[in-house]
Amino acid sequence: MPGIASAATAVAICHVAGGTSTIRVGAGGIMLPNHSPLVIAEQFGTLAALFPGRIDLGLGRAPGTDALTARALRRDAMTNPDDFPDDVLELQAYFRPARPGQQVRAVPGAGLEVPIWILGSSLFGAQLAARLGLPYAFASHFAPDLLMPALQLYRDQFRASKTLERPYAMIGVNVFAADTDEEAQRLVTSLQQQFINLRRGTPGPLQPPTDNIDALWSPHERAELARLLSCSVIGGPATVRQGLQVLLDRTHANELMVTGQIYDHAARLHSFELAAEARDAIASAADQPRAG
Repeated sequence: MPGIASAATAVAICHVAGGTSTIRVGAGGIMLPNHSPLVIAEQFGTLAALFPGRIDLGLGRAPGTDALTARALRRDAMTNPDDFPDDVLELQAYFRPARPGQQVRAVPGAGLEVPIWILGSSLFGAQLAARLGLPYAFASHFAPDLLMPALQLYRDQFRASKTLERPYAMIGVNVFAADTDEEAQRLVTSLQQQFINLRRGTPGPLQPPTDNIDALWSPHERAELARLLSCSVIGGPATVRQGLQVLLDRTHANELMVTGQIYDHAARLHSFELAAEARDAIASAADQPRAG
């Protein structure tokens, strides 16, 4: 996808894991219908062997691209996204210890039990994650409409598994943090332009922020983007802390997957730093005793 360096996900994860020593590094995620489960098992088995205990594998059902590109990725005209549940089960089997006489195995990968997440933007993934007893991540950063129904469905239908005893959910959140609310609102115009271009069928690299976004979109596009990006936190430090707290109170998510399509790299790093400070402040407040 133009503007997102995500095509070689395992390579990018290896680079990040190799440059760090303690953090977990995961895929958010691998669109499994585009790939053979065995190939993904060996890629992430290799990562797990190189960086033990630090690799997570997020799996999605959407093709993530157009039909021609999806076919070129897997070279199989018969590939069907509805086979996703079977592909997940096959992939899980490759991560278990190899059975005596098993002819097809992941090398490396067998026996490494790489943690798997199910990713989704609809109710399908919520149902699958619940049925398999896997952690679930919802793509609310670009598809917020079904966020609450999906979380409720996942929690209601969850079946405990060897992997997970109780539901564990993550939500995607756009965070644009800056020193002031005004600067943060300017930074978010890069993402707004990206969505406009995507909707118009002209995707491309991320564009610099603009001081006049109203000159670039129609009233209909403005309303549509307000809906699509409603799960976003945009502002200065106090605004970001409040916004993240509201999201956590509303969803009771166990984790947040924070994304920030910010054009300037220094501004992007600063945004993540401010988001981390907001997270720490929220965690510190939660640890304080409440008045009776």
